Amino acid sequence: MDLVRTVLGDVAAADIGPVQFHEHVLFDIAPLGASGEPSAPILTWDRFQTDYWSNANPANAHQTDVAVATAELRAFALAGGSLIVDQSVAGLARDAIGLSDVSRASGVHLVAAAGTYTAPFLSAAQHAMTTADMADLFTEEVETGLDGTKVRAGLIGEIGCSWPLEPVEHHALLAAADAQRRTGVSISVHPGRDPRACPQIIDILDTAGADLSRVVLCHMDRTYPDGRGIAALLDHGVCVEWDFFGVEQSYYWMGNVELPTDLGRLRFIDAMVAAGHGDRIIISQDICTRTRLRKWGGHGYGHILTNVVPLMHQYGFDPTTIQNLVRGNALRLLTLKK
Repeated sequence: MDLVRTVLGDVAAADIGPVQFHEHVLFDIAPLGASGEPSAPILTWDRFQTDYWSNANPANAHQTDVAVATAELRAFALAGGSLIVDQSVAGLARDAIGLSDVSRASGVHLVAAAGTYTAPFLSAAQHAMTTADMADLFTEEVETGLDGTKVRAGLIGEIGCSWPLEPVEHHALLAAADAQRRTGVSISVHPGRDPRACPQIIDILDTAGADLSRVVLCHMDRTYPDGRGIAALLDHGVCVEWDFFGVEQSYYWMGNVELPTDLGRLRFIDAMVAAGHGDRIIISQDICTRTRLRKWGGHGYGHILTNVVPLMHQYGFDPTTIQNLVRGNALRLLTLKK
């Protein structure tokens, strides 16, 4: 039986419906040094500008309330959703017990993540870890439990990478490859914002013996916003992910990049499907701010199911492609292979 490792235990893949592969349910992703109080309210008067600047406001980048998360996941379930992967790795206020409570209360399957985020978010002790130390830790997080709990991870990553790559991030990539061989779980990577970051990451993981067919490179929307360069990544056998669905502003708050719209994303995806890569494309929303949640006037975790799937039909996507995008591709990556 194919199994997926959730925070409440292993679940038969056949019993899981639509999946959001890259989200954050409980998180703190405020930039280091950002000014403002994380617990400050977000008022309707300021909501648009707060959303426009995304996580620059610590209050927008901080959501650790289990009750809020539970309500948001119940709305996701009403939209037809079944499972969410919370890729809040170490450095992003990972909360294994909180995720278990949210899953139990909402009825939505949740997958937690092993691994570490980018260098600025890590402690001195994490920076001092060797590759072997990290590999042992990531393996323990999958096989035994996260952060001293018995809640096990079902994915490694998003492994945080910068450009240029920091030493601790290089160690984490090597460790992820080692832990993948030991555990059989997939790897998700947050690449640096330079287009050269993804080929470098592929080379590091490939040399380290990772199964590239079970590696996902995130954030195609901002790394290759015009779509050029993505086909070359797919030629290496990795999976690629458009995960800014629901972000429909041209301004990208972390760089001078013109982001695609949801329809623009679908055009790029359609071209990759036509080229024979339809089984290696992942879509998600990467919600990591309050203003993208329903409570604060955002689209919530159900946006793809509620709004993007009808757009796929209008654009002419065939039913098999749609099912692969909303369930099949992600579920294949989440199925344990050890």
